[in-house]
Amino acid sequence: MSVRFVVQDGDPVLRETCQPVKNFDNNLASLLDDMKQTVRAERGAGLAAPQIGLPLRVVVIDVDEGYFELVNPVILSTKGEQSGPEGCLSVKGKQGTVRRPAKVKAEYRDRNGKKHKLTAEGFFARAVCHELDHLDGVLYIDKADEIYDLPPEE
Repeated sequence: MSVRFVVQDGDPVLRETCQPVKNFDNNLASLLDDMKQTVRAERGAGLAAPQIGLPLRVVVIDVDEGYFELVNPVILSTKGEQSGPEGCLSVKGKQGTVRRPAKVKAEYRDRNGKKHKLTAEGFFARAVCHELDHLDGVLYIDKADEIYDLPPEE
């Protein structure tokens, strides 16, 4: 496992529509392991493959509800609305206020290709929507009602 470089806004891979994963093999397992290590090293809530330069439909999410690996994820339904702050490992130093669904249901495959469903609410739902947007070349700054600079890290 290794920590991967997180590309920043302006890199064209962040604006690509990602390709579905077709091979559920050791390469995918290694990618997922690296993504887990990277999101934790960066202290993020999630990471999508394009953020490390790979236009593949793969995300990891690490929130209070647990750690999730979503391969070829699709949102099946949404309900309600929430508005709150979002940041992104690929848009350092900024944060924005974004409206997202309060609840989402999604379907995805795990690293072995087995199909699963999940229901996410609150911050977990926000993280799912944020990461899946990356797979279609959308950044939170495209949807934010307002964007502001964060104070520099010490």
